[in-house]
Amino acid sequence: MTAIVSELNEEQTNGILEMMELLCIDVLEEEDVSDKVEDVLRGTPEREQAPLSKNVLRKQRHWERKLAARKSKRKEEKLRRKLNRQTADVEHPQLTKRVMKAVTKERLAEARSSGVNVCVDLGMTHRMSDKETSRLAAQLRRLYGSNKRASKPFHLFLTSFRENSRLLAECVRMNAGFLNYILERTEQSCLDIFPPGRVVYLSPDAQEALERVDHDTVYVLGGLVDESIQKTLSLSRAAELGVRVARLPIDEHMQKIANHKNFHSKILAINQVFDILLAVCDTGSWTHALDKCFPAGKGFAVASHPHMTSKG
Repeated sequence: MTAIVSELNEEQTNGILEMMELLCIDVLEEEDVSDKVEDVLRGTPEREQAPLSKNVLRKQRHWERKLAARKSKRKEEKLRRKLNRQTADVEHPQLTKRVMKAVTKERLAEARSSGVNVCVDLGMTHRMSDKETSRLAAQLRRLYGSNKRASKPFHLFLTSFRENSRLLAECVRMNAGFLNYILERTEQSCLDIFPPGRVVYLSPDAQEALERVDHDTVYVLGGLVDESIQKTLSLSRAAELGVRVARLPIDEHMQKIANHKNFHSKILAINQVFDILLAVCDTGSWTHALDKCFPAGKGFAVASHPHMTSKG
């Protein structure tokens, strides 16, 4: 009996020893794996990296120089802007947004009594597609923005503007604060507001060139975006209203220039015509106004010897 017990104890002892050996092996293997993971995380591979080629080193040095140059340029630009701001603050103290908004509002309110009268005739919007209507809404936003920034803003009217029209809905959708624009928005025609003898309808198809911009005349722009290029629409509208019609003096002050598309057009968006009128009113020079505001892509440039001069 004692022999059997001894034999069992010996077997148990051997089993325990074997298990301990296995556990030691597992621990050693786990430690080896942990060491390898730490080496990878530290970026120290087991074998040393191969030396970089001269070409790779050259590219690396070039890239480092490029980054350093960019950093230096950014630092210089930042310093330049800071100096410019300091100079501007001394020469022209900046006004707060609230003050600027109040000044603009006062200037536009004053234009209602002293500004040149300009109407945008929206009586032809039924001819436009949805896309053209959206483009016209965007042009009205730009036109109003130009008037806000002008030193001598116009007294602006949006005439024949129906309250239930697609255009009004599009203007409200696209232009933030449209209903609060400082202008006159009315369903009346320009002839319901002004006598016909004072009205000049601007059309690129007119024979007569506009000579000046003055306070005695009411200038009407045809509020129309026409991608199909139907000719003489604004001319026909002026005839329908029975008012004088005139064109911008592009032929008298500009000449065609060569371009790769061989494209030349005198058809302008209403905000572009509006900007030209503002510039003429401000400077009294058609040459300056057309040079500043006429789109370069239309294929025209100010002539070196204009056919006529004009004072506003």
